[in-house]
Amino acid sequence: MEIKRSGFAASAKGPADYFTGTVRIDAPFAGSGNLSGVTVTFEPGARTAWHTHPAGQTLIVMTGLGRVQREGGPIEEIRPGDIVWFEPGEKHWHGASPETAMSHMAIAEKIDGSAVTWLEKVSDADYLGSPS
Repeated sequence: MEIKRSGFAASAKGPADYFTGTVRIDAPFAGSGNLSGVTVTFEPGARTAWHTHPAGQTLIVMTGLGRVQREGGPIEEIRPGDIVWFEPGEKHWHGASPETAMSHMAIAEKIDGSAVTWLEKVSDADYLGSPS
């Protein structure tokens, strides 16, 4: 058994190569075997770049109001308590709404040591599209 106490790892800024806007990442179990788990806090207007996960990804929305979109699909609003599942290899992005911050727990399994493949950034025009 291992207990990692709250606050054992420092918060990090979301890298500009993979995020637009102000993003804070807390990685409570990023190095635990093949499972990666991070809490991500997006300020209003902040979001990920397009990306995929080799084994899929689960998001658990904790606070605020967010947006998610899979390639070819509509922008969807997400709220606290919502759980979002992206299929393995499904191209998608997620982040805060334009006016409201959002935090979620993101959980993904690593395959061959990688949990994510980062792609191009989401344009402002695409991000600001109307959610369904």
